[in-house]
Amino acid sequence: MSRAKLFLIVAAAAAGLAVSVLAGGVLVVYSGLYDVSATRQHWQITYSVLDTAMRQSVRLRARNVQEPPLADERMALRGAACFRSKCVQCHGAPGVAQGDIGQSMQPLPGPLVDATQHWRPRELYWLVRHGLKMTGMPAWEHRLADGEIWALVAFMQRLPALNAAEYAQWQQRAQDESAVPVCGSPAAAPPPARPADLRRGQQALHQHACSACHSIPGVTGSPAFVGPPLDTLARRTLIAGTLPMSQENLALWLMHTQKVKPGTAMPELGVAPQDARDMAAYLLSLH
Repeated sequence: MSRAKLFLIVAAAAAGLAVSVLAGGVLVVYSGLYDVSATRQHWQITYSVLDTAMRQSVRLRARNVQEPPLADERMALRGAACFRSKCVQCHGAPGVAQGDIGQSMQPLPGPLVDATQHWRPRELYWLVRHGLKMTGMPAWEHRLADGEIWALVAFMQRLPALNAAEYAQWQQRAQDESAVPVCGSPAAAPPPARPADLRRGQQALHQHACSACHSIPGVTGSPAFVGPPLDTLARRTLIAGTLPMSQENLALWLMHTQKVKPGTAMPELGVAPQDARDMAAYLLSLH
């Protein structure tokens, strides 16, 4: 048999296998055979493949993150406060159980007392900052300052050595010492405004859950019919029938919705000024 003929046979077999796999995938998706309920665990092979892919992805993307010094106790105390308010409900802590949400999620968000055995500090920073798709792990980039994320990482370096009583002592100190700011509170000296970033505005619209109620070009999600679509927002003359349309007024609306129009169904989402500028710029770029 010639090499050319052998190649054609192999290529045809590979193409047939690919078509069969694709057809099988389509059948599973559209037949509803796959059980998406959270009361059924993933198959172990599914979990293992996804977990391996996640770990390799994080290591690749965190490889160039520069780690600051993490030994400062004041920094770790601030991280302890952030850990209590942002992490415990899903991950638990020494002597503290996960909340109902954390215990019921699939995949299960494991405890972080052994995080340093699996992740380097730069990787923990990347995980907290960017979150993980399809896991429920949020991206904290738009809700915590960079220093607060590193403070969380600093506290997680100490977490493996703490028992329940010692963890409670750290939390009591973080609560008692007035110099430890509330996690997620506005900075005393906010960073200077920078030019609006369309790409970051697109990301912020997703992170602030705007696509839960509005269809937004470039922001993926299920069809949304709660609020009007935002694809032609730039053509409107008024914002919510109240403010003249401009980038500044749109940013104001995103930050202070209830002040601009008291009683409106749209809630205030805690959007930071820079996020609001970025989001407004992106929305007004849609035509």
